[in-house]
Amino acid sequence: MHFLKSNKIKLLLCSLIGVNLLANSSFDEEILSDSRKKTFTLDEKQAKEDSAKLKKDWINPITLQYKKNLGDDYKGETSLISINQPIFQSGGIYQAIKYANSTYKYSNLQIQQQRKLLIKDALNLLFQIKKLDLNIQKTKLTLANAKIDVTRKKEQVLNGFLDSSFLDNALLTLNSSKHTLVDLKYQKQELINSFNNIAAGDYKQFKLPNFELISKKEFLEKNIELDKAKASIEKNKNYSYMTMARYLPSVNVFYNYSKTHYTDGKPKAGQTNEQTYGLSISMPLDSRAFNDIESKRIEYLKSKLNLKNKIDDEKSFFKTKIDKLNMLNERLKITKEDLALYNSILKIIKEEKEAQIKTQSDYDTLKNSRDIKFLDEKIYKIDKQIILLDMYAKIF
Repeated sequence: MHFLKSNKIKLLLCSLIGVNLLANSSFDEEILSDSRKKTFTLDEKQAKEDSAKLKKDWINPITLQYKKNLGDDYKGETSLISINQPIFQSGGIYQAIKYANSTYKYSNLQIQQQRKLLIKDALNLLFQIKKLDLNIQKTKLTLANAKIDVTRKKEQVLNGFLDSSFLDNALLTLNSSKHTLVDLKYQKQELINSFNNIAAGDYKQFKLPNFELISKKEFLEKNIELDKAKASIEKNKNYSYMTMARYLPSVNVFYNYSKTHYTDGKPKAGQTNEQTYGLSISMPLDSRAFNDIESKRIEYLKSKLNLKNKIDDEKSFFKTKIDKLNMLNERLKITKEDLALYNSILKIIKEEKEAQIKTQSDYDTLKNSRDIKFLDEKIYKIDKQIILLDMYAKIF
């Protein structure tokens, strides 16, 4: 099966199975509503602007000041321009730029992860709706069998072959199946409402994707969570060096220009101009410096440990999903064996029905039971796709 259009799902699957093709991320977003897609676009723009701002944080603002004296003794105007700009901060300027770049990389990965998770939610809802459709079909078959059983038990009770308690139990089973069908229909509508909240259109216009399994190596190499952890290491490393540089010598260039114009009240003084410029060297002596530097260094070390923990977590996640897939494969194997058995028995029942040894209700009951097993097989396959979807949401 294909998701949306065939060329789009091919790109989706390429990202899953590790084929080296250039996938357009907009294809992934086709299932999302315009407002959801616009939110991610704005998040990306904001991350870019925040990074640009961080790159300029080491540049001090130019101070412009204007004063007008309205006193009785001296009336005049003063204009002031002041610049105090660092040109060397013991590597702090270079680290500040690197920190801005690493922060942008981390933010971008976060946005990509959020986008992936929302697409996963939409696809998961599609799978769950399809699964409920199959369960509704199963319940309808169970309901049909329950009606046949009630009819059969009713005849047997009226003819004195069975106690009325058997009929009562059959009626309870029939009633339970009816309530189950009502509940399933309500659950389906709930899922449809949730899907409409994030999707670009009606769920019926989308078809289910077909995911394939990737290797453990590919899963770890393309894992967004691990890339985020690596980006966090780089970000904290740059911030640690940047913090250290704050407490090291800094060379600044400064320039001050002042112009004052007196209108009256001060003899022999109509206007004054003053300017100073030069270099200054400073080094803060802060009692908290060591604590600040050490705290940032510890944060950096924690992020390195976090990567090791994340690798273990993702390995465990992968193994858990593989184990669950294996369990479903075993269930599929059993279901296929059951289907083969049902088909062989159904063939015999059909022959006996034609020979008037068995009734039509006997044949219908067994056929419904066979069809339930067939639907079970489809449900297990959807469960496998949901597991693979969980894995897809974690990789590029």
